[in-house]
Amino acid sequence: MTPRFLRRLLPALLVMPCLLQAASPVTTEFSLDNGLKVVVREDHRSPVVVAQIWYRVGSSLEPQGLTGMSHALEHMMFKGTTRVPNGEFSRIVSMYGGEDNAFTTDDYTAYYQVYTADKLALALELEADRMRNLVFKPDEVAQEIRVVMEERRQRTDDNPQSLALERFHALAWLTSSSRQPTVGWMRDLETLTLEDLKKWYDTWYAPNNATLVIAGDVQPEEVRALADRYFAAIPSHPLPVVWPPRELAEPGERQMTLRLPGKVPALYLGFNVPSRHTGQPGEAEALRLLAGVLDEGFSARLETRLVREQRVAAAVSSGYDPFARGDTLFVVTAVPAPGKTLDDVQSALLAEIEKLKTEAVTAEELQRVFAGLLAEDVFSRDSVREQATSIGRLESVGSSWRALEEWPQALRTITPESVQQAAGRWLVPSRRTLLRLEPSELAAGVLP
Repeated sequence: MTPRFLRRLLPALLVMPCLLQAASPVTTEFSLDNGLKVVVREDHRSPVVVAQIWYRVGSSLEPQGLTGMSHALEHMMFKGTTRVPNGEFSRIVSMYGGEDNAFTTDDYTAYYQVYTADKLALALELEADRMRNLVFKPDEVAQEIRVVMEERRQRTDDNPQSLALERFHALAWLTSSSRQPTVGWMRDLETLTLEDLKKWYDTWYAPNNATLVIAGDVQPEEVRALADRYFAAIPSHPLPVVWPPRELAEPGERQMTLRLPGKVPALYLGFNVPSRHTGQPGEAEALRLLAGVLDEGFSARLETRLVREQRVAAAVSSGYDPFARGDTLFVVTAVPAPGKTLDDVQSALLAEIEKLKTEAVTAEELQRVFAGLLAEDVFSRDSVREQATSIGRLESVGSSWRALEEWPQALRTITPESVQQAAGRWLVPSRRTLLRLEPSELAAGVLP
């Protein structure tokens, strides 16, 4: 049953796409002659501005033996240019009341600054400077690589769940470069050189491989003038050809047992599936709703059946990224409840997956998931930074910011039958990866 408050909310939420379309924030895009794409999202509710620059390069583009370069280069982007000495970038941002940071994924590297709206020129001047004027000093490169290695030790090597997830990805993607960890394999970090990072910078950090996203209390004409002033003189250059990560059509069933120090066993279950970029029309939408049917909200199937009714799992979660650059994974993770084993939760979880193919998804289930996704979209618009991030991410994986406006209507076209067909086609053993994390202290496999 859908909770009473949600039943009252559903009718309003289900008509909101039309209202959202009419009230959508004004978005403008243009490109400079050197290939830099600029997207401006106007939001005049607060006198702030977010400036983000997204480079279409991440760990999935790195060659074997040189993993971790994109993330290490992200660290170097704060180490100084010919105009801004080491340590001064973030100090300048802070001095003018702003904040800055960056992040790297398998597909892109992004940098952002947040200020009051009158500091936009400063943000663009700083970003344009480090797009081409980064300084590589041997001692600083060596220091940052050591920092990245320590980051890997703390976040992955010494964390059983993170290490298990890394192994799970390596097992799930047989041929796709998405299997490479963003932080890099330790053996590769140990041999990275200044020349490796500088070549990576010279290859990918160019205006024709970047998207500048400006969101907040700004006018497009103002942004265009500032973008011309600071970025137009930076030359473009030829880029390597990039293909979307693709996986084998039938990879075959894979399973691994990983025994690591710890106290919490866990199960990682994944299926190789297409994204919106590699699948047929409607497939990504059906898979996204399917993930919600399994685990989104208190009434979702896994929460209801495995956690509360059967009490075989202490926690369950599912995930699917419809906007991945290439083929991706449909993932379900579970932690056994006290007194239950990994075998117990594995059997129950696989049984629920099979029921998706024979037990019809109801219209009420889809309405619940759709309402949650729509509410999430509405709430995200309260954050200028989130608006900018959503735009930049889509632009960086080969999509368009317009997908933000099209997505609710695309989901509305999916029927319960389409969701059931997606389960039958994609959640099959020949596409399945299963990793069992067994704490080494619990040899019997049963929680105390």
